[in-house]
Amino acid sequence: MPRSLSLAAALSLLAALPAAAEDAALALGIERYERLSRAPGAEDVVAATEALAPLDFAVTAVPNARSGNAISALQTWAEAAAEADRVVAVLAGRFVTDGDRSWLLTADSGRVSLFGLGDRAISVESVMAVLARHPGRALLLVAGTGDDAELTPYLSDGAALADVPQGVTVITGPTGAISDFIRDELAEPGTDLIARAGRYRQLDLAGYTPPSLVLIPEGTERRAPEPEPEPEGPSSTETALWEGSRTLDTVAAYRNYLSRYPRGAWRSEAEDAIAAILAEPNRDARLAEERIELSRDERRGIQRDLTQLGYDTRGVDGIFGAGSRTAIRNWQQQNGFAQTSYLTPEQIVRLDAQATRAEAERAAEAERQRAERERLDRAYWDETGAGGTLAGLTTYLERYPEGLFAGTARERIEALQLAEAERADRADRQAWAAAEEAGRPADYRAYLERFPEGRFAQQARARIEAARRPSPEVQAAERALGLNTLTIRLIEQRLSALGFAAGAVDGQIDADTRRALSAYQEGQGLNATGFVDQGTIVRLIADGLEALR
Repeated sequence: MPRSLSLAAALSLLAALPAAAEDAALALGIERYERLSRAPGAEDVVAATEALAPLDFAVTAVPNARSGNAISALQTWAEAAAEADRVVAVLAGRFVTDGDRSWLLTADSGRVSLFGLGDRAISVESVMAVLARHPGRALLLVAGTGDDAELTPYLSDGAALADVPQGVTVITGPTGAISDFIRDELAEPGTDLIARAGRYRQLDLAGYTPPSLVLIPEGTERRAPEPEPEPEGPSSTETALWEGSRTLDTVAAYRNYLSRYPRGAWRSEAEDAIAAILAEPNRDARLAEERIELSRDERRGIQRDLTQLGYDTRGVDGIFGAGSRTAIRNWQQQNGFAQTSYLTPEQIVRLDAQATRAEAERAAEAERQRAERERLDRAYWDETGAGGTLAGLTTYLERYPEGLFAGTARERIEALQLAEAERADRADRQAWAAAEEAGRPADYRAYLERFPEGRFAQQARARIEAARRPSPEVQAAERALGLNTLTIRLIEQRLSALGFAAGAVDGQIDADTRRALSAYQEGQGLNATGFVDQGTIVRLIADGLEALR
């Protein structure tokens, strides 16, 4: 069966090798990165390399290697290579290069920088140094997934392989083509690798490229695979380690599990857990806050404290949503804490103390402002409303409609208005009584001029209107005088001479004559009927005699 030497078992297996040493093959394929994008197909390259195991190769294969087990695998392979005749190294994943040197990034690689690669990057030149000890019998296969993009001013994506040691054959290409080449060509005894590689359009040859290169001689027998044991599931040791990793729920714990069991039963779960943890930069802070077990009321209190300090939580509902987290983050920034948006007990205490102090300061300021407003209110009252005048009281209310003395001012205004109304009513009644006593239209008109909306205005207008309509008695009195045309002409002349527009002097009493008579009568204090009576004639004669004097 294909054999893949895990990290812990590789050395012990090599120690048990017979005198005729096996050839050595290394396969490191990193497909799932913790912080970088995936390298699709890299795990398939590792699986393909295991096809060399039945052909007397000691295969050290680790998928998704991290720095620790990658170094262990390299050491195991290097020790096996020292005793081997033919040596193969297969590297697949994401590479970086500075133009002269290249590195394969391990699964736990983080931010890439020229001086920060450390043990989380495998030097391709170091791998080639091991291969160089077997000139003409050394093969390096590089399966990269980069796009040669510049990552930093000093590093680019991809593998440069500028200086290949003498005697080392290098084949580069995408993961799919490399997997096919290993499985279909390299793992077939007697295959001319140079000729076969030329048939793969996606593969490139470099380094030692003789006209023909057969790494595994024709006729090499393939060891029969050992019977597959019945699957027993994970061991109790692996199960215990996995359960412990789940309990700790940290990147280090999951990495430890994968280092011990790179092909373990829970390798996918471990990879997913690491990815989830690293995708949440403030996970530790979140878990620490969750351990506080804040109740909903306590969360409301924190939201109120933040609001008191001017940080908008978008509601005080006891639910820490995006608004609350933003408010917490802003508060942390202002107070010199890491901006995680999650609170610690220390931060909760400080936040509450700040809010309490701010509330007390606001209360004190509110009291100061209230006292100042009251002082100004009282001073304005003394200047205006305290005198008790209607103007002063009204002026006070215009500025302080809800002031300290607003109620008093309104009561006093109401009292003044009531007294004024009573005085006006008395004057109204007295004026009406006088008009009634005189009973003349002129007196009623005088009343209306003084009280156009008075209590008796309607009655006054009725009296005036009635006076304009002559009674039958008045008309009969005029007829009784037996006025002839000559007399009427004399009356018209007399009215015109006195300045009244009596109309044409034609001995006919018309509307103009009536109006002139009424005006004259009113001016003489007579009953202004517009009809001629004995008193009007006497008065006209007297005025005429007066004019002759």
